[in-house]
Amino acid sequence: MYWILFIGIALVSWLVSANMKRKFKKYSKIPLTNGMTGKDVAEKMLHDNGIYDVSVISTSGSLTDHYNPANKTVNLSEDVYATNSVAAAAVAAHECGHAVQHAKAYAPLTLRSKMVPVVSFASQWMTWILLAGILMIERFPHLLLFGICLFALTTLFSFITLPVEIDASRRALAWMNNSGITNVYNHDQAEGALRAAAYTYVVAALASLATLVYYIMIYLGRRD
Repeated sequence: MYWILFIGIALVSWLVSANMKRKFKKYSKIPLTNGMTGKDVAEKMLHDNGIYDVSVISTSGSLTDHYNPANKTVNLSEDVYATNSVAAAAVAAHECGHAVQHAKAYAPLTLRSKMVPVVSFASQWMTWILLAGILMIERFPHLLLFGICLFALTTLFSFITLPVEIDASRRALAWMNNSGITNVYNHDQAEGALRAAAYTYVVAALASLATLVYYIMIYLGRRD
């Protein structure tokens, strides 16, 4: 039953990822009527929210966009930073949504940021500890339990990420609509692009939860 669930989640994850890439590719070909690039959109959203200490910079790669609260930078991938399109505007505004969250001390983002060091440690070691725990489950069952605890932290992190990402998109869409970045003709397209991206986080969280349950089942069934 677990393997059916696992394969099902893997298939859904692939479909969601493919759908997201398809939508971004499609909406990347639709320009904004105002001619603004992703950089322009990001800077305007920051300034409209009274944020002047965050820099907008270009980063290499595709779909590598992110906000870094440590050095207060909105990092936009090359195909977003200098591109005038609905997709670029949506991505840029979404990342600035995180900057607004940071400025307003949005609770889930604050909690997520505090968890980063612990989750980084857990991610680095949990695979090896889980493997060793499974191989030595009869002699050292608590080793597997420790690995499960580390994996549980990463799963919790995935679920805390959901409201952070959804709220950033909500802020982005509201601002784009109110500021005239999008209009009646392309706002739904921007919303569709961000919704497709949000689904990837949902699937990732569910996949992490399913894997966590699998390890727990191994631990509970060690005497069978």
